[in-house]
Amino acid sequence: MGVFHHFELGRRRVLLTLAAILVPIAVACSGDPSQAQTTDPLPSWNDTAPKKAIVAFVDRVTTENSPDFVPEPERIAVFDNDGTLWVEHPMYTQLAFALDRVKDEAAAHPEWKDKQPFKAVLEGDMKALAAAGEKGLVQLIMETHADMTNDEFQKVVSDWLATTRDPKFKKPYTELVYQPMLELLDYLRANGFKTFIVSGGGIEFMRPWAEQVYGVPPEQVVGSSIETQFEMRDGEPTLFRLPQVNFIDDKAGKPVGINAHIGRRPIAAFGNSDGDLQMLQWTTMTGGSVRFGLLVHHTDAEREYAYDRDTEFGRLDEALDAAAINKWTVVDMKADWKEIFPEK
Repeated sequence: MGVFHHFELGRRRVLLTLAAILVPIAVACSGDPSQAQTTDPLPSWNDTAPKKAIVAFVDRVTTENSPDFVPEPERIAVFDNDGTLWVEHPMYTQLAFALDRVKDEAAAHPEWKDKQPFKAVLEGDMKALAAAGEKGLVQLIMETHADMTNDEFQKVVSDWLATTRDPKFKKPYTELVYQPMLELLDYLRANGFKTFIVSGGGIEFMRPWAEQVYGVPPEQVVGSSIETQFEMRDGEPTLFRLPQVNFIDDKAGKPVGINAHIGRRPIAAFGNSDGDLQMLQWTTMTGGSVRFGLLVHHTDAEREYAYDRDTEFGRLDEALDAAAINKWTVVDMKADWKEIFPEK
């Protein structure tokens, strides 16, 4: 993503946030209730049930002296990343990164030509790669994301995102973020919420760009990680990445990661797949304050993708059934979103 485009995304977020804060003040001062309709903090959302549910929830927890009021320090909202904030098909973005890393590093690893799952990647054999399963994918991640410092890895990630294009949309992945969710992040922050990313993706893979793209600073990113160790290298203190799993922030790992990194139970959780089920359960299935859970259902094959129960990436099956039982809000992308990606 170019510097100018990043500036424009940031500018739009600032303007939306200011509008969400200043318009109610202006209306109160003018005494004209009709002006309340002039600015919509969620303009890319159709005026359907999900938008109404979001606004009603925010109103309930931010209205002082009401039984549902939640003090600002407790207004914690957690968001999955893949499929919730940006695209996850035809494969997770970090997996695409790992596959490119195998190709880039193959010359230094001649043994990969005869070693699975690296052989499958180099030969473009997606069937053999799929057969390697989760164990094989973890092996790819370990060997392509390690043996370098954290700073070196973050530069590799930033360079890859700046030069790589999504195969379908022919755009940088950081432009394939969902405009309605960007607005939602801004809307919540304008109403005193602290927003966190809680993803099965790598924590150091997301941190280099999450603040610029989502307005979420690196300390509010929770994700999977590999082992790192402190080393002095040429007189410089560094953190060196090791080819060993430290923590998997997915499924039942998400509540554990939230507790370890955030230390407060969220009052709102946003996801799109079975990998987010336990996060939504942890957030909503408890007593105390009003709670909110939302799932993004990919139903728009024309503007993005349509998938749910029968997919390898972002399967929405058990969580979709749980949504009906627990009365979580389900967003139908085709019906509920006016636009998918930010306009240039």
